[in-house]
Amino acid sequence: MKVRTRDFIYTKDDLFFASTNYIHPEDRFISFLRYIPNENGDRTKNGKKYSKVTSEEAYDYLRKNHPEYLYFCDISQVEMMGVPKNKVQEIIKPEERLSEIMNDEKERSSNNQLIDKLLKIADFFHYKAGINYKNLGISGSILPKLQKDTVSDIDFVVYGLENHRKAMETFKKFKGKEVEINKIEVINNENKKFKTNKKSEIKKITLSPIKDEYWEKVYNKRMKDSSLTKEEFCWYEDRKNNRGIIEGTLFDILATRNWDEIEGEWGDTRYEPVGIAKVETVVENAIASFDNPATYKVKDLKVLKVDKGNEKLINKVNEISSFTHTYAGQAIENEKIIAKGKVERVLKGKGQNKEESYRLIVGTTRESINEYIKLKNIP
Repeated sequence: MKVRTRDFIYTKDDLFFASTNYIHPEDRFISFLRYIPNENGDRTKNGKKYSKVTSEEAYDYLRKNHPEYLYFCDISQVEMMGVPKNKVQEIIKPEERLSEIMNDEKERSSNNQLIDKLLKIADFFHYKAGINYKNLGISGSILPKLQKDTVSDIDFVVYGLENHRKAMETFKKFKGKEVEINKIEVINNENKKFKTNKKSEIKKITLSPIKDEYWEKVYNKRMKDSSLTKEEFCWYEDRKNNRGIIEGTLFDILATRNWDEIEGEWGDTRYEPVGIAKVETVVENAIASFDNPATYKVKDLKVLKVDKGNEKLINKVNEISSFTHTYAGQAIENEKIIAKGKVERVLKGKGQNKEESYRLIVGTTRESINEYIKLKNIP
């Protein structure tokens, strides 16, 4: 069983988890509880009702009902969620789910507006950005079939960091413009005496920037504290080009590494808590700033405030990582940023070959309370 970031795991206890890691321990998959069975829930699947849970609700639910999904991780030195491998019922993959939807709709249209919008996004990035369908997928509520058709957003996945960057550049180029796609489908004949048929379909697609009332929805969904004002949040989001609207529905362009981009194995990197601090630094490399975690290599660091820990060690931070989507793509190369979060010592390798570095983490909870990344000066 192979699981990477944005895959979902359905368990034998009727729980849905979202994977948050590329690398996992031998006995479980690092993941976060997203949907639980609830007779009063607002999601329905196979006649059963489910509800979505926040970080706090997820931990409370597991402590009370399924403590075996919680464990103290000796690698990161914190309590984490993880699905024991003997609890796995099904691994649900974004790329396979999108392929399933495409095949189902080809055979018989469901006339579902949300699915129709999803397929338009897939066609847009295939035809306009030149990304193979096998490198595209769908996560979020649509992945486990727990979407609310009139409410759910579209969490669109692009595999490969360079493919993701290409997708965002293409969205930026055509944002707000109607594009016409001539979708050609090859229909093979069983009787080889006849020529192969081709079916052509013209699609008109407009991926729009977020504006007006949609900003309110996105801001309220993402920001649970006052780290960013609505005006600041909108400024950052607008320039990222990783989020937009299609026919009234919000969509995200999410990055997940291809298998050949995933390195290392569980246990070869260890994390130790050092403290909590606020720093000022310069972004040196942001190629993985839309990954999970979003990662920024930084330089010229200055410690502004230490809430807890050793300032001498905190001053060695050379990487900022965010586990919350809010701060993905927040800054680009050579920009000066202010970041606040938990500082960790990172130990790679074993024995005499062990390498030591330090990183600051934003998003120790999904809501990222009082943790942030922002520019020192917004233009």
